Amino acid sequence: MTAPALLPLSGRRLPPLNLGGSAFPHHRATLRLSEKFILLLILSAFITLCFGAFFFLPDSSKHKRFDLGLEDVLIPHVDTSKGGKDLGGFLIHGQGHDEHRHREEEERLRNKIRADHEKALEEAKEKLKKSRDEIQAEIQTEKNKVVQELKKKDSKPLPLVPLPNLIGINSGEPADPDIREKRKKIKEMMKHAWDNYRQYGWGHNELKPIARKGHSTNIFGNSQMGATIVDALDTLYIMGLHDEFREGQEWIDKNLDFSVNSEVSVFEVNIRFIGGLLAAYYLSGQEVFKNKAVQLAGKLLPAFNTPTGIPWAMVNLKSGVGRNWGWASAGSSILAEFGTLHMEFVHLSYLTGDPVYYNKVMHIRKLLQKMDRPNGLYPNYLNPRTGRWGQHHTSVGGLGDSFYEYLLKAWLMSDKMDTEARKMYDDAIEAIEKHLIRKSNGGLTFIGEWKNGHLERKMGHLTCFAGGMFALGADGSRDDKAGHYLQLGAEIAHTCHESYDRTTLKLGPEAFKFDGGVEAVAVRQNEKYYILRPEVIETYWYMWRFTHDPKYRQWGWEAAQAIDKYCRVNGGFSGVKDVYSSSPTYDDVQQSFFLAETLKYLYLLFSNDDLLPLDNWVFNTEAHPLPVLHLANTTLSGNPAYR
Repeated sequence: MTAPALLPLSGRRLPPLNLGGSAFPHHRATLRLSEKFILLLILSAFITLCFGAFFFLPDSSKHKRFDLGLEDVLIPHVDTSKGGKDLGGFLIHGQGHDEHRHREEEERLRNKIRADHEKALEEAKEKLKKSRDEIQAEIQTEKNKVVQELKKKDSKPLPLVPLPNLIGINSGEPADPDIREKRKKIKEMMKHAWDNYRQYGWGHNELKPIARKGHSTNIFGNSQMGATIVDALDTLYIMGLHDEFREGQEWIDKNLDFSVNSEVSVFEVNIRFIGGLLAAYYLSGQEVFKNKAVQLAGKLLPAFNTPTGIPWAMVNLKSGVGRNWGWASAGSSILAEFGTLHMEFVHLSYLTGDPVYYNKVMHIRKLLQKMDRPNGLYPNYLNPRTGRWGQHHTSVGGLGDSFYEYLLKAWLMSDKMDTEARKMYDDAIEAIEKHLIRKSNGGLTFIGEWKNGHLERKMGHLTCFAGGMFALGADGSRDDKAGHYLQLGAEIAHTCHESYDRTTLKLGPEAFKFDGGVEAVAVRQNEKYYILRPEVIETYWYMWRFTHDPKYRQWGWEAAQAIDKYCRVNGGFSGVKDVYSSSPTYDDVQQSFFLAETLKYLYLLFSNDDLLPLDNWVFNTEAHPLPVLHLANTTLSGNPAYR
């Protein structure tokens, strides 16, 4: 991670010090005239201030003085039993002997000030003799001291809380040798992705595997926060790659710094960083992950400072200033972003004992419950200033997807005690099934998008997660409809598999249509890409867990082979721009979610069910497993949803 810009004691950020350009001799730096002039001005001001203080010091022989607790500095300690009295905070001394002592003390002070001035001048002269590198080294040392002090301030000890019952974090070895080999292959792919990131992109957010250098996007701001490290930790852990896990832990302990002047996506930082750190903490028990998660969460809280309490999409980690994406419906916040905080924020309150996180997400829920919903559907946009919906666009794919997922998972994570969340999920799914889910002419079940009263017959790769969601939520459905929702999950899984199978590379496009004779196929060129996304494999895994139908493992293996054949390059894994081309071009990005989600779901698909069993773990939308908070363990029992 590159060093941030210099951080002086004032807390302001300054550009790196430039003491005269690049033409410095190696042995000594000669300052430019303007820089000498500035330094002399500073010295003059300092000397003037000190002499001014000296001449305006009160004459203690003529004036009484308030006792400010500075006696040891300004006057010698006075024994009030010998000639002086301490009267209610004033010090009054005998006239004769004390007057003489005060004159001596004033003379001593004058001499001390003169000596300090001379010392300061000498130090300034010495500074002017130093080279540019020496001065920068001194500034860096001072900056490091300040950073360490800030870290000490931020790392207040957190209260001890009982850990939930953690089951199934070191198991899952399949008995079938063929399945074992496939699982081993997925682990090798993870090692290839990690090792190349470690070599070429370490500390950067992501990797450009062909250019072999670091990569980042605007969701992480302009800072190098090691997103791939944090995102990959739990995958490394469950795969038994413990040396790599320790490498990541060491980097996080020493380098992960949230006091940076960087504007980040609240949603992405929550699901990848807070989710990843919390999962790593629960799996390993290492306190550093919990402490970093809590530090980061504190940096996100200012995003909630809006008239409605609906958070901004982005927040500056240093200033706390928030704003929304310029393209989002007249300055609106996005449903899938402000609606995908609940799991992580409940765990933060659980671990810290601080209800602020829980209260923030429950406030969002209460506000949504009061609002009218057109056709029972939640629009994707909500204005955080007015509390009104933006344009009436509803999607179970991008912009909406994980809001519905987190309603279901809030219920599961609460040990099925949060019935309010379950009711909201059931109501939403009924409206989605009524208005958005259709069957194509060819018999494929798909989920369209509602736009201003019209159903668009298009489904995104992101929407393919819903097959797994329907299966996960089948148990506990209204009106004994568990079988219906498990079947609906299977139909969505089949449709998404078709979107893969109908391409040249056997990898799915970003979006696909169901118009006329075109089914489960991308039409636009800008929808034909595959960026290592996990949603289809995620649904295969959930369907495998709930049905044990071997076709889901077969479909998952087809996808793994296609990724290894067409996305693998010497420097890692890259997305491809056209899944219908036999010679595709690469996008040259190894996404952090490829290590967090895609490879994790593939590994779990070829593992036994006793690895992260779903009765004990709930996966956040970035595939970070968080434990179910059983009622006996929860510290939130004072909150109605957990009673």
